Amino acid sequence: MRTSLFIIIVLASGAFAGLIHGVTNLVIVEPYLDQAIGIENQNLFASGEEEDTLEFWIEYEGYRSWQKSGQVLAGVILGTSIGSLFGIVFALSKYSLPGRNNVKKALVLAGIMWLTLYFIPFLKYPANPPTVGDTDTVVLRAMLYVLFIAVSGFAALGCYKLSKKLENKKKIMALVGYAAFISAVFVVMPNNPDKVSAPMDLVDGFRIVSVIGVSSFWVSIAVILGLLWNRFDPEKIAKTNSHS
Repeated sequence: MRTSLFIIIVLASGAFAGLIHGVTNLVIVEPYLDQAIGIENQNLFASGEEEDTLEFWIEYEGYRSWQKSGQVLAGVILGTSIGSLFGIVFALSKYSLPGRNNVKKALVLAGIMWLTLYFIPFLKYPANPPTVGDTDTVVLRAMLYVLFIAVSGFAALGCYKLSKKLENKKKIMALVGYAAFISAVFVVMPNNPDKVSAPMDLVDGFRIVSVIGVSSFWVSIAVILGLLWNRFDPEKIAKTNSHS
């Protein structure tokens, strides 16, 4: 494999997918954040922690503008890092993935990683807007979420390794094993320690658009990487150079 071309493909696909993710979040997620932070501000005014003054709103608008302007850049940076992992996994598992071309293979892999690294952990610890959650428990909540992602990811990897050792008709047992294991983990791990105090229509809407935003990344990176791999196959080029 031509390493330099592989790195370019991986970084480019991650960056473009991250760009799409950042723009998607800017369009559909940020309005919910504005609503949630608006509620939080009103609570601060009611408690006397902040005063409803012109100076407050000037500072607030400046801060939110800075946050929104960095949304796309953050998406590109995050997309590049996750895209690197996706590209490595794709290169190692490409011949084991179903599909007649690299786009379909990449979509299958993206679906697996989306399910095990995002959606299943999301079901246990769903995303919440800023008005939900105590600042004293933020570290605990982050640790629980990351732990669940790690457990789910390593369990999926272990079941994949197991499936390669099983006969075709028995490969389904690896999937059943993962489902049983992650279900047990889902039950055993503690729930989110904070109660939802924000309006449920806001919380539910925020969670839905969050899923859409993250899903846009996984679909994008699969399609972009698959197309780039079809166009500039680093393995094919490396083989051609070795025979010339």
